Amino acid sequence: MPAITLYGIPNCDTVKKARAWLQANEVAADFHDFKKLGVPPALSAWTAKLGWETLLNRKGTTWRRLDDDVRAGVVDADTALQLMREQSSVIRRPVVDWGDGRVTVGFSEDAFAALAGKT
Repeated sequence: MPAITLYGIPNCDTVKKARAWLQANEVAADFHDFKKLGVPPALSAWTAKLGWETLLNRKGTTWRRLDDDVRAGVVDADTALQLMREQSSVIRRPVVDWGDGRVTVGFSEDAFAALAGKT
């Protein structure tokens, strides 16, 4: 199995669920903490692959707390990337690099089982 990396923030409930699922299903995965390790350079590739709209969490607390002008300024991939690099909490979580070219955002037991070959 290729090396899997789960990206996120440790206190995020969805990240906790994803990490617990991986552990319970004996799927080895590295954890990249946005707060401690920063936003990885791969963010640009994720944006190209998935679209900035998929990665930008407009429903979270961090987004809602942003100034109206800042939110209004996010209009394309470049402005979204800039904000996500400055405020890692606006990145939808978890982002999982499955190590074989597949990258997903969010957590679903069924999706994880299929992607990890546990179905």
